[in-house]
Amino acid sequence: MTTGTSGPAAAVRSRGLTKRFRHQVAVNSIDLEVPTGSVYGFLGPNGSGKTTTIRMLLGLIRPTSGEHELLGQPMPRRAGAVLGRVGSLVEGPAFHPYLSGRANLVRLDAADRQSDPGTASRRIDAALDRVGLLAAARKRYRAYSLGMRQRLAIAAALLEPRELLVLDEPTNGLDPQGTREVRSLVASLAADGATVLISSHLLSEVEQICTHLGVMHVGNLVAQGSVAEVRSGSEPRVRVDSDREEDAARVLRMLGIADVKVSPGQIQGLLGQIAVEKIVPALVHEGVPVLGFAVAGQSLEDRFVQLTGEGFDVSG
Repeated sequence: MTTGTSGPAAAVRSRGLTKRFRHQVAVNSIDLEVPTGSVYGFLGPNGSGKTTTIRMLLGLIRPTSGEHELLGQPMPRRAGAVLGRVGSLVEGPAFHPYLSGRANLVRLDAADRQSDPGTASRRIDAALDRVGLLAAARKRYRAYSLGMRQRLAIAAALLEPRELLVLDEPTNGLDPQGTREVRSLVASLAADGATVLISSHLLSEVEQICTHLGVMHVGNLVAQGSVAEVRSGSEPRVRVDSDREEDAARVLRMLGIADVKVSPGQIQGLLGQIAVEKIVPALVHEGVPVLGFAVAGQSLEDRFVQLTGEGFDVSG
């Protein structure tokens, strides 16, 4: 595929990547651009095609059409050369419950034909230490908390140096403490220079750790770019605080403000092309008391809902 496009180097790039299952299009001709060194949040409602896309990127399933690269290498033709530089966690960790965390990693490392047995002990301890599990290395996996299990899965992806990490829902099912642990780990990996592609349904977490976003909906990539670029695609909203909500809503509609929503003590709407300085005088002229007034861009959650029509629980 052609890689001569302008802009920063991409750790992941696809062109027209498509996957059909019989007559159903699961992923529809998407063009991903994950900049090298970024933390890329891959968002989408349940069934939007995120996991299918990740499985195609890693060569676990073949695309119906289109092409893609990992770390500048065409896939799947160069999979043998590139996948050793890629760590992944897809659809949750799977370990032997009767073995310790360390013993599980020993088995995984031994099964990797590219790993060096002479350095296995050092690398395994380094991976456990990196995820904060060295002290619990000899504890059986069945005794691990869910957060510890997720961190062990990430440790498995770190048994060799990785330039790219692909993490599918690494915080799924975690309590707030476990989520913070994984978030801190992802941030530290990115700080060390790894590119991280992370699918997540926790928008607030994504906003804290991600530099770039891609939003999927019904198999389509509906937005992509830096966090600021994705959010800036939303129209600013005006908010009026008043105890005469219906009168305030009527004035806003009269001014041409769209999508007016009324809640107790507060009225909101899309500003559009309306001059901000006209709003408060119009309300006062109509005898509507204005207790508060603000104009702000939409939150990431608002933008997500605008793009997909879906609510906040987007764990697909």
